[in-house]
Amino acid sequence: MAKNKGKLQRIAGPVVVAVGFEARMYDVVRVGKEKLMGEVIQLDGEKVIIQVYEDTSGLRPGEVVINTGEPLSVELGPGMLTSIYDGIQRPLPVLADQMGDYIFRGVDAPGLDHKKKWEFKATAKKGDKVKPGDIIGEVQETQTVKHKVMVPQGSEGKISEIKSGNFTIDDVIAKVDKKEVKMYQRWPVRTPRPVLKKLSPKMPLITGQRIFDVLFPLAKGGVAAIPGPFGAGKTVSQQQLAKWSDADIIVYIGCGERGNEMTEVLTEFPHLLDPKTGKALMNRTVLIANTSNMPVAAREASVYTGIAIAEYYRDMGYSVALMADSTSRWAEAMREISSRLEEMPGEEGYPAYLSTRLAEFYERAGRVTPLGTKQEGSITIIGAVSPPGGDFSEPVTQNTLRVTKTFWALDAKLAQRRHFPSINWLTSYSLYQDVLEPWFNSNVASDWRTLVNEMMGILQEEEKLMEIVQLVGSDALPDKQQVTLETARLIREFLLQQNAFHDVDTFCDLKKSYMIMKTIMHFDKLAHDALSKGVSVARIIETESKEKIGEVKFIKDYEKKLTTTQKEMESEIGKLE
Repeated sequence: MAKNKGKLQRIAGPVVVAVGFEARMYDVVRVGKEKLMGEVIQLDGEKVIIQVYEDTSGLRPGEVVINTGEPLSVELGPGMLTSIYDGIQRPLPVLADQMGDYIFRGVDAPGLDHKKKWEFKATAKKGDKVKPGDIIGEVQETQTVKHKVMVPQGSEGKISEIKSGNFTIDDVIAKVDKKEVKMYQRWPVRTPRPVLKKLSPKMPLITGQRIFDVLFPLAKGGVAAIPGPFGAGKTVSQQQLAKWSDADIIVYIGCGERGNEMTEVLTEFPHLLDPKTGKALMNRTVLIANTSNMPVAAREASVYTGIAIAEYYRDMGYSVALMADSTSRWAEAMREISSRLEEMPGEEGYPAYLSTRLAEFYERAGRVTPLGTKQEGSITIIGAVSPPGGDFSEPVTQNTLRVTKTFWALDAKLAQRRHFPSINWLTSYSLYQDVLEPWFNSNVASDWRTLVNEMMGILQEEEKLMEIVQLVGSDALPDKQQVTLETARLIREFLLQQNAFHDVDTFCDLKKSYMIMKTIMHFDKLAHDALSKGVSVARIIETESKEKIGEVKFIKDYEKKLTTTQKEMESEIGKLE
């Protein structure tokens, strides 16, 4: 029998060295008298190097290290939705009940409630042939989400026994060729769950945020990065996407963020209503809180814990949106661990394998056909990046850009001008526009892409003209270019600006976005027609009816208002001479 006990030899912050026992890479170990949780990250002859997920102060050489022989795993089953976990899937409300606001070291709590009874309804029957991933029953996990119980990996054959009823997750609900099946599974977080087939993304993730949906759409199963300096609005953007995107399940990872920001999420989310169902948004949300004052090593684990939970719901045929806020803090944790391991540093001190780790994480996104179900499932990853000083040339941003197809660049100058969301429309891009064009054409309007291209052209033209305006003033510009500047202002103020804290404007459906675009471009056409008839540009810009487009953002009955506004613009500009 392999020896599973050893002794601590050296302690360097979260990295400790033990000797005298056998271990494999990524085995979970228990360190010291308090049995702190750790993971094997390097094997060097007799030495076993471990990263500890908890504070190591007070540990001494000679204390016992016990190897569990298992990789870092999560419990996957009913009860995850509405939960708030730390980076290693310990439920924070359960720990708070046990010990108050401060978590003691070495404390363990299962990720799922093993005492609660769930009503299991069998959808398969005795004698059915099943294989891993097949759905054999359902549990109403929350008011809005049905949890589908799947055959775990390693079980295949005929169902010899299955029963409906009220059970805990430890009860045996079925037997597949004498192998017991329970309502939950354990899964190693670093191992991607297998799928039948990866599919190309064809549908957009509708976010309700105009700048994302209109100019830089993200596909379901796609990956996006939101880099931005401190105070530019990354966290609010991530929260807006979590609240309003049309994914079935939301997994929100607060990875190394400030405690006050995470507190805002934890206190606000339970009170939010889901726009689709009218029920609590937490019914389809899993929160993972790993703040900046928590142990560094657990940051890395939190990202993998989140993606493992997301893959589980994807395998049920759901579309999942995963928010990682922020991957820079995860990379900083890697850098700290790497330096304590005395590895050769790469650019800016980050480990040489930074790009590989980021790619491995983002590659777990995608639209897929899961093993058992014939329904499609998808994971869309939206990763926030916090480059120091807003420098997008730093390694984490650059390596993220290599693997993401949508880039939503936050701009500190826009934030200072109170233009939110402060996404810079000149440096951002989406590589999904071509594949999503057929969807927009058939589901919204056939001229959607044409309008978007026209608007991007006007915004780019405005940027060039602004250099001249700053030198000589806008009056020196030709009439047509003055109209272009006015149209660009309408696009910026009425389409791209959005108030996250207004009851109506916080979410904008695609039809409303399309009608706002159409109305702005209608003004542009009317203005150019008036110019060709000899009307002075000053009088066109002074027209008041166009300003009513902005009022539409804050009202629900937008169709009537926009139709009236278009007629008023035609009448007002038509009367000009």
